[in-house]
Amino acid sequence: MAHEFRLADIAAHLGGELIGDPSLRITRVGPLEGATPSTISFLSNPRYQSQLAQSQAGCVIVGPAMRESAAARGAAIVLDDPYLGFARLTQWWAARTRAAAPAGVHRSAMVDAGAHLGRDVTIGPLAVVESGASIGDGAVIGAQSFVGADAAVGAGTRLAPRVVLGHGCRIGARGIVHSGAVIGADGFGFAPVQGRWEKIEQLGNVVIGDDVEIGANTCIDRGALDDTVIGDGVKLDNLIQIGHNVRIGAHTAMAGCAGVAGSAVIGAHCTVGGGAIVLGHLTLADHVHISAASVVMRSILKPGQYSGVFPIDDNASWEKNAATLRQLHTLRERIRALETASKQTP
Repeated sequence: MAHEFRLADIAAHLGGELIGDPSLRITRVGPLEGATPSTISFLSNPRYQSQLAQSQAGCVIVGPAMRESAAARGAAIVLDDPYLGFARLTQWWAARTRAAAPAGVHRSAMVDAGAHLGRDVTIGPLAVVESGASIGDGAVIGAQSFVGADAAVGAGTRLAPRVVLGHGCRIGARGIVHSGAVIGADGFGFAPVQGRWEKIEQLGNVVIGDDVEIGANTCIDRGALDDTVIGDGVKLDNLIQIGHNVRIGAHTAMAGCAGVAGSAVIGAHCTVGGGAIVLGHLTLADHVHISAASVVMRSILKPGQYSGVFPIDDNASWEKNAATLRQLHTLRERIRALETASKQTP
């Protein structure tokens, strides 16, 4: 089904300055490249300014610095932060073009009589909600998803098909959990005994705040004794592993394939790049940013951007080389001082 909206209605939602015909009909949100006269696009990075004049987009969302260039080619919405405007446009568009899940419990779902369902809850086909579980108002439990005993799903939170929320685990309001995610599997805990491993039962839960998004096939392990805790507004990409007893502060974001080992503490407003690893029992302060594919092997207590990968080796050699590597800057300065001194010697 095709959707069509007046540019005036879009501009009214986004705010800013509208340049051009307010009655222009918009049928698509898309990139500058390949856009049609009924497409609305955006430009926030000056590196792509050359695409602006060539694009056939009916309207472009731009910042003040590109106002004149955008106006010279057609309609534009000028915002202080065009990327934020684009994000809010996608939300506005999705709310009007995606069919809402109908409230109610599908006849094939299994909801225990001891579960509590709020108002306007949707329980999809073959979903399971166990005894003592609580589903908040307007929440959606997707097809084949599982909500364990005494678990809780906050108001307006959406579990996509095939999500597992283990027993006793909780997620707050307005969350989004994508397919294949497992929240509350056992953490990796074993005691070595006579050449074999004795399982340590994981007795904690997972506690997730409000406005959290969890990507497809991401796994968050329950705590061994205390809970694994994910703060408000955290964004986790696909295929991320969060170990037991990890604590992640509010509004931290992690890209795909990152991993955090058990009992690590990550502060608020941090970012962790794709494929990066944070070793166990370490602490990252607020506003620490880890580059993609880095390996964090020590606590970082000062905000900033950090990067680093070190080649694998036998452990004894690796420790010696790592210790030497950390002294390279000092050694360089000593060599410079010796060179300067030698030049001054008659």
